[in-house]
Amino acid sequence: MVGLAGGQQAAEFMTLTPLGADQILAGHQGADLTTLAANDRHRIVTRTPLWFYVLREAELNDGVLTGVGGRIVAEVLHRAMEGSRYSIVRRPAWQPDLCSPSGRFTMAHLVLHAYDHDPRLLNPVG
Repeated sequence: MVGLAGGQQAAEFMTLTPLGADQILAGHQGADLTTLAANDRHRIVTRTPLWFYVLREAELNDGVLTGVGGRIVAEVLHRAMEGSRYSIVRRPAWQPDLCSPSGRFTMAHLVLHAYDHDPRLLNPVG
C-alpha cells in the first residue's frame, strides 16, 4: 500500500541470498502460516511483507537480526551518526578508548558510554 519493497526484493537489492519459500512458510516455531489459503501462501512467499520477512529472518537466527533486518538497523544507526553535528564520524582522529579487557570495542561499549556508563539508565524499570 505504501510501496515498500518486499523482503525478497530488499535481500536482492542488498545482494543477500533471500530466504527460501520453505523458510518463510515454516519458520522456526514462530508465526504459523498453515491456515492461510493456498493463493495467500503463494503471495507471502513471492512478495513477503518487509516487516514479516525481517521477523522471520530473526526467528530463523535465534532472535538475532541478520541479513535484511540487520542491515536496515545498521544503516539507520549509521545515517543518524552521519547526520549528527556531534557524531564521532565527524572527528576522523577519534579513537575508541572504551575497550573491554578483551581489547574489543562493541556497540554495547558505545551505548554505555552514551549513558555515562550507568546500565540502570538503559533499563530504568529494572
